[in-house]
Amino acid sequence: MIKLSLNKKVIFFGFIFTFFSSFGQSFFLGLFNAPIRNELGITHGEFGSIYATATICSSLLLIWVGKKIDDYNLLIYSLFVIVLLSISSLFFSFVNSVYLLAIGIFLMRFSGQGLMSHTSTTAISRFFEKSRGKALSTIWFGLSTAEFILPTLITYLFVIFSWRTIWQGIAILIIILLPIVILYTVKTIKLHSRENNYDDLKKTNIKNWKRRQVVKDFKFYIISLNMLAGPWIITGIFVYQSFISETKLWSSFAIPKAFMVYSLTSIFSLVLSGILVDKFTSRKLIPIINIPLLLSMITLYSIQNEFSAYIFLGLIGISNGLANVLGSSTWAEIYGVKYIGSIKALTTALMVFSTAFGTALFGILIDQGFSVENIALISGIYIVTSLALLLIFQKKIEPVKL
Repeated sequence: MIKLSLNKKVIFFGFIFTFFSSFGQSFFLGLFNAPIRNELGITHGEFGSIYATATICSSLLLIWVGKKIDDYNLLIYSLFVIVLLSISSLFFSFVNSVYLLAIGIFLMRFSGQGLMSHTSTTAISRFFEKSRGKALSTIWFGLSTAEFILPTLITYLFVIFSWRTIWQGIAILIIILLPIVILYTVKTIKLHSRENNYDDLKKTNIKNWKRRQVVKDFKFYIISLNMLAGPWIITGIFVYQSFISETKLWSSFAIPKAFMVYSLTSIFSLVLSGILVDKFTSRKLIPIINIPLLLSMITLYSIQNEFSAYIFLGLIGISNGLANVLGSSTWAEIYGVKYIGSIKALTTALMVFSTAFGTALFGILIDQGFSVENIALISGIYIVTSLALLLIFQKKIEPVKL
């Protein structure tokens, strides 16, 4: 096996975990929306309600389980997450009722989108300081790679295999590959482990906040309003991608193919944001996160042509790449890294909760007869409102010096 430095091993660990978090992400689960709805005989709104309820439950549990990463060795914690993800994937292949669907989505959202991404970003945010931005941007290539490959791959696999067989294959892949990865990468990592040149860094003398202190700080809510725009809007689009294609009269392959553009723009913005964060800090860059997302909603609202799928998903990819890096590094910058696991557990739970909100809202609006254009307009209004609040209070978003 290739010999890597400890820094690179930790980054490789984060990359693989973010890639495998895709199995619980909305863009991936949304690919199974149509076959599951057809088999169970449920509507878009019913699917959305089940999805939202299961996601909310997973976000609540994540607040407690995610906090435990501050208490346990990373190897042990990661192994627990791997086993849970594999069992969840296998369980999902046996879904044959709305009740089992709710449990299956809960398990995938909790173990995949929740714990896998939480584990990778928390490990990176704690381990790196000087090069935190570049490290975070690198590991999020894992999810961008999955978003580039998986939609088209799964669409073609549907021709050969049933959706149940695909999930069984995923479960086997997880339990065979990931234990090998963690043994190679983070076996020696402890809670106090830092990047190799950490001792040479000029220490940032800032207050380390506990989670109960963070929830009393107004900065947390101003930032969160902006951080959560992408998760609920993008999730709604991913879960109801078939509805968008149907109402826009696009081919069934339009959005899966456009995911390649989404992935490429995500990668571009990941690279750029990693460099910018290490140079300017995350807190100064927060206002730009949702500008591309706003432009994507304008595109979805105003253009009917199938080619616009590439434009609006490409713009979403830019915002997504920015948010992945800024959303992980901002909290470490402002609140320190000593209790970053418990803080990230809360922010990840809020993110997961917001995806539930987006799924439920989009489903209700669709069942009530709202058009894609109406939904895009509502999303745009939220983005503008949250951005305005951030700009008003931006000068107060600074860490507390000791």
